[in-house]
Amino acid sequence: MSTYEHVRIFDTTLRDGEQAAGINLNTKEKLQIAAQLAKMKVDVIEAGFPAASPGDFDAVQLIAREIPGPIIAGLARTRREDIAAAAEAVKPAAKPRIHTFIATSPIHMEYKLKMTPEEVLEEVRQAVTYARSLVSDVEFSAEDASRSDPAFLGEVFRVAAECGATTLNIPDTVGYAIPTEFGDFLAAVIEASGRPDVIWSTHCHNDLGLAVANSLAAVRAGIRQIECTVNGIGERAGNASMEEIVMALRTRRDSFGCTTEVDTTKLCGISSMVSRMTGFPVPPNKAIVGANAFAHEAGIHQHGMLCNKATYEIMSPEDVGAGSRLVLGKHSGKHAFRQQVEKMGYSLSEEKLSEAMAIFKDLCDRKEIVTTDDLEAMIETEVLRSEEGEGRRIALKKFMVQVGQGHGTATVTIEDQGRQVTDAATGNGPVDAAYKAIRRIVGIEPILESYSIQAVTEATDAIGEARVTLLMDDMKVMGRGASTDVIEASMKAYIDGINRLFLKEAMKGVQVNGQNAG
Repeated sequence: MSTYEHVRIFDTTLRDGEQAAGINLNTKEKLQIAAQLAKMKVDVIEAGFPAASPGDFDAVQLIAREIPGPIIAGLARTRREDIAAAAEAVKPAAKPRIHTFIATSPIHMEYKLKMTPEEVLEEVRQAVTYARSLVSDVEFSAEDASRSDPAFLGEVFRVAAECGATTLNIPDTVGYAIPTEFGDFLAAVIEASGRPDVIWSTHCHNDLGLAVANSLAAVRAGIRQIECTVNGIGERAGNASMEEIVMALRTRRDSFGCTTEVDTTKLCGISSMVSRMTGFPVPPNKAIVGANAFAHEAGIHQHGMLCNKATYEIMSPEDVGAGSRLVLGKHSGKHAFRQQVEKMGYSLSEEKLSEAMAIFKDLCDRKEIVTTDDLEAMIETEVLRSEEGEGRRIALKKFMVQVGQGHGTATVTIEDQGRQVTDAATGNGPVDAAYKAIRRIVGIEPILESYSIQAVTEATDAIGEARVTLLMDDMKVMGRGASTDVIEASMKAYIDGINRLFLKEAMKGVQVNGQNAG
């Protein structure tokens, strides 16, 4: 029997992670990520902020209805209408949770909330009491806790616990904490609250690059729930990285005396999925899941590895799901293909599975070798983005480009809400020309902030994966596209970005501010 204490993993990729500038996940993408998080056995999935928009509400409700296993949490400010929306959204879940929050630091209370400490205490009392009347599992967070007075925080948490909160979260909202101080700070807050009996949590941001270090210091101080995201994505410099926390606790159980229930063999798979869906690439030197995490180039390292892998590897690639990227061949049947897709972490309907297999067969005809990287890129850009009702107003139907001496001409046909429109333009190259033609057709002029394309694999027939960042008014989005034709991939990425702009424009007026609980 294990003597290690259990640390809960609270994944907020779909809430705090998605708040990163430029990330716009659709409902089906969120469901895919949630399904994989459940398979990994995370303890809590924070599915979103239901009061933020109708789209957020629908996504949280869908995840609550479709994803078994973990606790499904919805974020809510202490406003009564936020809490009611969260309760309704998570209601279908077997294990629903309302996560409510309010700021407690002097600077936030004075300048953002314009409330006195006494008013904040009363707000906590009313909010937690109301939330607990709707669900049995309530988490309360004190935003900007690390810059709050420990004595006042203790009082806030004592009130929250007395009113029914079952988990109390101490966030480092702006990444201000230092590991050597943070543990003592947490211990002081817990002691001041007089409630060591509840589950204590922390939610650390990475503004000083210390989110993981602070989270681990919190575990030493008695915290037993860590809030984190896949690949550490999130607002500003991001959140604590889930894969790093999980593997640190697993690899150094001797030091922490704690472990998690996470299936670590799925870490690389979900890292790749989130990276492609968000458009945020994983740096090669990223710990645990980076392409170079288990690469050894120096001669002395290679010699040591040949003698004994433990000389330079404190964990094996197999521990985190890193390994062969080859998949099935063109003669593979649907049953074997389904198993491969599920192994990659995707949960597709029969219709979407058939669509994915057709794409796979087409890739086999065009490429000598098809890898899981190729298939992932095509599933995420072609299959998951083809869902109706997800803001896909326009679609690329056909195109033709000509290039000569640095100039390009592109003729593009776009389907816009059922109507096909063709236009042509010239530019400094085929991509520039195609983008001009697309802008003429759709009638908007977004600023192209960034454009990149990279091969998914190393072969000359590799799929090209294009990413763009578009700006228009106060909106910023990322678009992505993939194809064996780099011009087509570039156009698909641009069109995907424009669709996301249209979707954001349609949702304007229903968004709310103050979404950051951690």
